[in-house]
Amino acid sequence: MDGRQGGLTIERMCILAAVSRAGYYRFCTPTPEPDEEQSRLRDAIQREAIESRHYGYRRVARALRAQGWEVNHKRVARLMREDGLLAIRKRRFVPQTTDSGHDFEVAVNVARRLIPTAINQLWVADITYVRLGRQTCFWRSSWMCSRAGSSAGTWHRS
Repeated sequence: MDGRQGGLTIERMCILAAVSRAGYYRFCTPTPEPDEEQSRLRDAIQREAIESRHYGYRRVARALRAQGWEVNHKRVARLMREDGLLAIRKRRFVPQTTDSGHDFEVAVNVARRLIPTAINQLWVADITYVRLGRQTCFWRSSWMCSRAGSSAGTWHRS
């Protein structure tokens, strides 16, 4: 079955040789050796993982599929685990509002023990950070206690 069929069809030759047609076509088509294909896939995975350090196995598999590789995410995960390729996790944004590591004296919170007796004696401020995509915005608001002689007071926003 080397291509010189004579008058026989491939189907007839496979029947005579007791070989399935799928086996014949698999034998005829040149396929790269599994080791060679796996090493090329490992190389592609390593290039993609190093290029994009924050990519995990799912995103690497998606990128490889976009390059034309036929890979399953489980296979990519196994190969990445065997090669020791881990995604670097992005740290959560935590705004640094206070520098507590200084040598200065810490001021006493006067507002805790203050009972306002007139307007403009006690003001309280607040800063709230809001993460919008890649930018960080903040909302600053302040309040004034306007009721004298009351520890709770009536708070007005300014």
